[in-house]
Amino acid sequence: MRDYNLKYTFIMLLIADCGSTKVDWRAIAADGSVKSVNTEGINPVFLSSEDISKILEEKVVPAIGTDVKEIYFYGAGILAPELAKVLSDAFDKVFPGNKSFVASDLLAAARALCGHSAGIACIMGTGANTCFYDGNEIVDNVRAGGFILGDEASGGVLGKKLMADFIKGLLPKEIEEEFVKRYDLDYMKIVQKVYREPLPSKWLASFSPFISEFRDNPHINNLIRTSFDEFFKRNIVHYDYKNYPVNLVGSIAHYYEDILKDVAAQNGATIGKIIKSPIDGLVEYHTNAI
Repeated sequence: MRDYNLKYTFIMLLIADCGSTKVDWRAIAADGSVKSVNTEGINPVFLSSEDISKILEEKVVPAIGTDVKEIYFYGAGILAPELAKVLSDAFDKVFPGNKSFVASDLLAAARALCGHSAGIACIMGTGANTCFYDGNEIVDNVRAGGFILGDEASGGVLGKKLMADFIKGLLPKEIEEEFVKRYDLDYMKIVQKVYREPLPSKWLASFSPFISEFRDNPHINNLIRTSFDEFFKRNIVHYDYKNYPVNLVGSIAHYYEDILKDVAAQNGATIGKIIKSPIDGLVEYHTNAI
């Protein structure tokens, strides 16, 4: 990607992909050049418009200035009007005269994966979600349910299955011994993390590298395949997967691509595009729309 110094240059588009810990920003100038900026995560549930304005003024403005025409901000769980307003108020303060658009991370995934074409788009990272997309908007969505009621094939659910097998004494001995050696965890500490501390799904998903390391072990391989099979049987079956490939964004889809494709074939589905992060696809989507 071209990456020029766009400071104090008129910015046609400012695009943000907001995750739980960081935001990837891309500023697109009138000449098509692109600037990358990263900031800490922005969640209007916990941050005021003043807090968000401060982040923008300290981290984004020094790189691109304040002359911004349009802002597209994509993030999880911020579609309530009052939360979108917190963001738009911050944008109005920092970038006067801008037009802002706040949307879900699922729409970001769909636009990054499918562009302006219809298709099945999915998130498979810490959480999991799916939709059918008509080339512009999401027109069908099976509720994700979170890591307790759904989120099949997510990092949170893979970690949950690993912890459940550990506390029940079901892990193969060599894997249990390696787990105990690496992590200072016992039953009570796990219960504390999952039921009494914030962001349990994120904590559970942090064990995905351990799971991936032992993916060739029959027990762990079955754990992964079972979760992926549930993903197709409980989510993808609701869409026209016989005529559209399944496209995915997220770290789990990226790192477990081989197993994912195998399980998809067993369910009569075809995997299309897999990308780790949506931000570059969003740049392509919005620049093509100009």
